[in-house]
Amino acid sequence: MYLIDSHCHLDRLDLTAYQGDLSLALNAAHDRGVSHFLAVSVTLDDVAELKDMARQYPTVFASAGVHPLQDLAHEPTVEELVKEAEDELIVAVGETGLDYHYAPESKALQRERFKRHLIAAQKVDKPVIIHTREAKEDTLEMLEQYGPDAKGVLHCFTEDLDMARRGVALGYYISISGIVTFRNADQVREVAKAVPLDALLVETDSPYLAPMPHRGKKCEPQYVRDVAEFIAEQRGISYEELAMQTTANFFRLFKGAKPKITADDLDV
Repeated sequence: MYLIDSHCHLDRLDLTAYQGDLSLALNAAHDRGVSHFLAVSVTLDDVAELKDMARQYPTVFASAGVHPLQDLAHEPTVEELVKEAEDELIVAVGETGLDYHYAPESKALQRERFKRHLIAAQKVDKPVIIHTREAKEDTLEMLEQYGPDAKGVLHCFTEDLDMARRGVALGYYISISGIVTFRNADQVREVAKAVPLDALLVETDSPYLAPMPHRGKKCEPQYVRDVAEFIAEQRGISYEELAMQTTANFFRLFKGAKPKITADDLDV
């Protein structure tokens, strides 16, 4: 059985241990049963490199979008977002969303940017990858009003169980990162245990948020195995069941992503 890292920033990985070679980092993940990777953009300048990765590595998929706290000097138009996202190599719009923790003074700007991403996602009929932090009601309200038919995922989820349940009720998936292993992450563990298994994804958000037992290191895609094993233990189910379901969930949500490798190919 294999896993998918549903959210990583491959263009920002520290590849020092791999002689600067991304293929070696991906192979290290393959060796731990990680079959596919969604490389997520945080600015539109990232997209060309991510598309090149998707061309070079069949197990890599890419997204197009602008993080709510990135590149605030340039506001992408709906047309710019659509132009990038309509490419067949792009399977999702984002990451986008609202982050009131670090930049509450930019709430109005963030909401307008988020709206444009949601409209673009609707136009290209692709799911949206959502970053949300301390913006529960505004995020849910905007998803209700502008969310695409293709829905999407609340990634690296750290909010409360009520928000998770309301997001799932709207048709969105909940993705859990290595934060779930942190000592003070009781709220995230509650969500990871309670979210319906058919609405759950796992991710690393690498190079950030390395899970235990890798805290203090730069995160990398292979560590999604540690995230998955931890959540499976928390839920009282086998790793194999969690891996099978989250993989199926990924391909159900990201319909433009076609599996290119199997568990037999990985020999794990």
